[in-house]
Amino acid sequence: MKRILVLGGGFAGLETAIYLRKQGLDTTLVSDRDYFYIYPTSIWIPTGGVTKSDISVPLYELAEKHGFKLIVDPVVLIEAKEKIVTLKSGRCLNDFDYLVVAMGQDKMKAKGIENSLSICGKPEEAEELKVKLDALIAKGSGKIAMGFGGNPHDTSAVRGGPAFEVLFNVNTMLKRKGIRDKFELTFFAPMAKPGQKMGPKALVMMDKMFKMTNINKKVGSKIVEFESDGIKFEDGTKLESDLIMFISAGKGHSVIEDSDLPLSDAGFVVTNEYNEIEGFEGVYAIGDSASLMGPEWRAKQGHVAEVMAKNVAYNIFQHIQKINSKQSYMEHLNILCLMDTGDGAAFVYRSDSSAKMIPLPIIGHWMKKGWGWYCKNSKLGKIPRVAGI
Repeated sequence: MKRILVLGGGFAGLETAIYLRKQGLDTTLVSDRDYFYIYPTSIWIPTGGVTKSDISVPLYELAEKHGFKLIVDPVVLIEAKEKIVTLKSGRCLNDFDYLVVAMGQDKMKAKGIENSLSICGKPEEAEELKVKLDALIAKGSGKIAMGFGGNPHDTSAVRGGPAFEVLFNVNTMLKRKGIRDKFELTFFAPMAKPGQKMGPKALVMMDKMFKMTNINKKVGSKIVEFESDGIKFEDGTKLESDLIMFISAGKGHSVIEDSDLPLSDAGFVVTNEYNEIEGFEGVYAIGDSASLMGPEWRAKQGHVAEVMAKNVAYNIFQHIQKINSKQSYMEHLNILCLMDTGDGAAFVYRSDSSAKMIPLPIIGHWMKKGWGWYCKNSKLGKIPRVAGI
């Protein structure tokens, strides 16, 4: 029987392993941590809506449920041509026929980045955000700055939505505590029109939301340095802050950058629309590890990663059967999310033919909560999966 090795325990890697097992294929998943972390719902950790354990699913439990083998050990070297993968423990994996690289991405490092925390970084950072936010609330007042950055080499590697979500959730929490007037909230980003991927109508609506919530904006000037008490910008100004949350843009994973795989200028693996890598038979790259094809507004998102995963599982199975049939992710390329505010949400959708942002007061928040419950329990096989969700 052909053997498949999947590198990465996030949305892309886990979904690949699950679908490969549905095809009855011998599959091994390698992850640097022993749990699957549901990043889209981590936005509620800083405000106390959920805990890290609430949104984490043990990979060993998932492996037992779906029947894939699991190795918890960080990858340190990929020799894709020879199909050799070396792990941190020194273990060498070379007994596989197909390789799927789904290790995610690293973050760009701005000067003084250690003075900020990210909701899209290590899961522990979300918990640190809660500790610092709780300390400010106990103090009774403070200045909070939250934002995101871009990668000039790849516009798809931006994580803007979670920054908006955490900021609006903090605003809602402070209002409920009756202390919103004691805090100064500011959104910041180096680009002139942050969020423009969502379309022009969404930009107008975002401005209205900032004004309604009395959230300040500092945009259009490059970030020079993060300091312990604020952020310095290229225009000579400094945004003072007691708490900084910043989501750096993505760049290629360091292990992948040191591999023999072909890379884009941003360090992502170059593939075709079937996630195949030219010149590397039986090797695929998906999710945040892959350079995303498509229009300027394209964005790396979990649902696109899962489409890639399902397609690659199908493509591998067809290749093993010597059937010339492949599935592409291009027709599924869109931006799709529920931007939560703590007391509601906005439905965001962007494709080549449509761009919309629809307010969903109250119900939108519970829809996103419901999706988090669905994601966790459907992965565990406790409820049926719904196609495309």
